[in-house]
This record gives sequence, C-alpha cells and structure tokens, in this order.
Amino acid sequence: MVGRLLFVHGAGGFVDDAPLANGLAQALRLDLRMPELPDTAMGFEDWAEPVRQHLDRLGPEDAVIAHSFGASILVRVLAEHRRERPLRATLLAMPDWTPRGWDVAEYAFTTQEPETDLTLLHCRDDDVVPISHLALNSKALPSATVVEFPTGGHQFDGMIDAVAARILRPGAHR
Repeated sequence: MVGRLLFVHGAGGFVDDAPLANGLAQALRLDLRMPELPDTAMGFEDWAEPVRQHLDRLGPEDAVIAHSFGASILVRVLAEHRRERPLRATLLAMPDWTPRGWDVAEYAFTTQEPETDLTLLHCRDDDVVPISHLALNSKALPSATVVEFPTGGHQFDGMIDAVAARILRPGAHR
C-alpha cells in the first residue's frame, strides 16, 4: 500500500502551494492529499478542525507537511494532545506569531512542544516569512530538527529534492 502525504497549505495558498505539494509527493512517492482550507475564514478553529479530521485518518505509512500559515495551525493542533500519528511532521517557512514575530495572539504557539518529531525548514531568502522566524520557532520547539537553505524563497523554488531528502533523512540540527 502506498502511503499518503497530507499537505496543509498556507493562507490563500491552495493554488500557490500546489507545485510544492505535488513535487514533494512525487519525490517522496506518496499520494497527495491537500484539503482546500478556507481563505475567507481565517480563524484558528476554521483551519484546525479540518486539519484534525485529516490527521485522524492517517496511517503508519503517511507523512505530514505544512507550509507557512498551515504550519502554524498544524503545530498547535499537534500540541493539543498526544496522537498516535503522525510520528513526524515537516513545517516549511512557519511564521512566528508571538510578540517577537508578527504578534498575532490567535495564531501564536505558546504551549508545550508536541510529542511529534518535527523538522523546521526555511530559506534564507524567504521574502514572505523572514528567516528570523526560524530562530524564534526553534526556541519554541527545541526538540525540532532545524534546516536552513540559502535559497528557495517562500515556495522553496528549486528545492524539492533537497527538502525531500531532509524528510527522508531526519536528524542533524542546522
């Protein structure tokens, strides 16, 4: 049985994130599941509830990747309570919503780390979510593996194989 990739797109990013999601699914040899989350209702619960439902359907061969705003939602959902799955999740270009970052309390991650094995990836040349957010998130998630790429921008352009390699070979901070 082929595993699935649950990809949680960024804010308003269902179309913009599709090349990244499709590329990663292909590189990881997983069937893509990318639910279209609302771009008009942006409250935490508007996104968290469908994410919870999709997480509850995961099997042992499935993977989870979330991008930007979607990563902010996913990490908070994973921290709510212990889930059997996913065992690992990859967070791409995740914003920091605390006062040190963008200062939006509704989205801020301020709780204990999830028990899920996390990998944070960010590109230095991201012009949407500043690279400084990676350091802030790594402090909030000290157990996470942190990977910084020199280029790729917010959409990890040209970085599909490198991102997939990090997902397949987790570990080794920075």
